[in-house]
Amino acid sequence: MPRFVIERDIPQIGSAERVALRGASEKSNGVLADMRSESKNIQWEHSYVAADKTFCIYIADNEALVHEHAERSGFPATVVTEVRKMIDPVTAEG
Repeated sequence: MPRFVIERDIPQIGSAERVALRGASEKSNGVLADMRSESKNIQWEHSYVAADKTFCIYIADNEALVHEHAERSGFPATVVTEVRKMIDPVTAEG
């Protein structure tokens, strides 16, 4: 399945308390469970939280599912980018 990076503009998310982040995670997980029960293949891997943005990594059959999750959860998908390749330090080893 393709992997996507989702940039979400969420003002002051970086200063959110842990309980607020937990609530957001629970909401997202609920929508994902509903979507999977509808036979929609989408999975959240993890997110990075910055000052006014989150960068979320998802695996999904297609970009439309990422946008559907954003709409249903209420979390904006400001920019969605499909990952074409991955590199890491081991890539340099040949």
